[in-house]
Amino acid sequence: MTILNDISLRTYNTFGIDAKAKHFVSVENLDDLIKVLKLNEYPDKFILGGGSNMLLTQDLDALVIHLNLKGIEVLSSTNDHVIIEAMAGENWHDLVMWCLDQGFGGVENLSLIPGNVGAAPIQNIGAYGVELKDVFVECQALDMRSKQLKTFLKSDCKFDYRNSIFKNEYKGEYIITSIKLRLTKKDHSISTAYGAIQDELERLGISKPGIRDVSEAVINIRQSKLPDPAEIGNSGSFFKNPIIDLMHFNDLRSNFSDIPSYPVSDDQVKIPAGWLIEKAGFKGKRLGNYGVHKKQALVLVNYDDANGKDIFELSQLIQATIKRIFNINLEAEVNII
Repeated sequence: MTILNDISLRTYNTFGIDAKAKHFVSVENLDDLIKVLKLNEYPDKFILGGGSNMLLTQDLDALVIHLNLKGIEVLSSTNDHVIIEAMAGENWHDLVMWCLDQGFGGVENLSLIPGNVGAAPIQNIGAYGVELKDVFVECQALDMRSKQLKTFLKSDCKFDYRNSIFKNEYKGEYIITSIKLRLTKKDHSISTAYGAIQDELERLGISKPGIRDVSEAVINIRQSKLPDPAEIGNSGSFFKNPIIDLMHFNDLRSNFSDIPSYPVSDDQVKIPAGWLIEKAGFKGKRLGNYGVHKKQALVLVNYDDANGKDIFELSQLIQATIKRIFNINLEAEVNII
């Protein structure tokens, strides 16, 4: 475990922003993490995982602690279900692929979501009709003040749409070190109703899909719409899909007859943020070395050495425009640092 100085974080964030860390250390076990947190000579500390859900707008005058805890383990198993534990530093998509290799179902719709396992509960990651909370059992988290581990059950986490207690009351107070998931071993619940999964399965000639088929369909859809961060810097979906009341939606539909929606409750619907952004004219808009992706308006991109502040200002312009046209508050899903 070595503390380095003045380190570029370009390769540690999927936007590829060349911000600097004044101090940097990568930790691979819990003991080293606790030791680093106890270093009083570095009063300001910043926890970094996969860097997939953040936009760096400045250098970090802190000790950046890269969480690199690894390991996946089966804790218990019955005829029907299995409980697994995955450490926070594992890549999320790699975990999904591992589960499929074991024949475990429940996370196949969450294929190809960027980032590491430790961030999954913070965001309550979700895609194509499935969210982490659907398979979540509990997580272990380290209290940054007491340096003690605490167990958070599913009910403790206050999961909501792209939200949890770790983004609100406990923001910056805990470091998630591992998660436990309950997955199916047989009689898997196949979810294909959301988005274009059914269409993609039909294109593949699959009428009775299994969990690996659903994963393949999701991967194909995501790759067709979303840029690979290794090629174009991005953080996936930059904004949350807004939820509005039915009266507001009906008013919008009188002016925009093609507005899509998904029911949330009897009096609320979810609107695809990408549709709003595209309708407002931002899809494919390029401003020098950054802009909005040409295939998916929900994705802001760094084409080549862009400044995080510029991308942030573009996001603010998009939010203001959506508010003006649709009277909808578009909320960023990405954390602005």
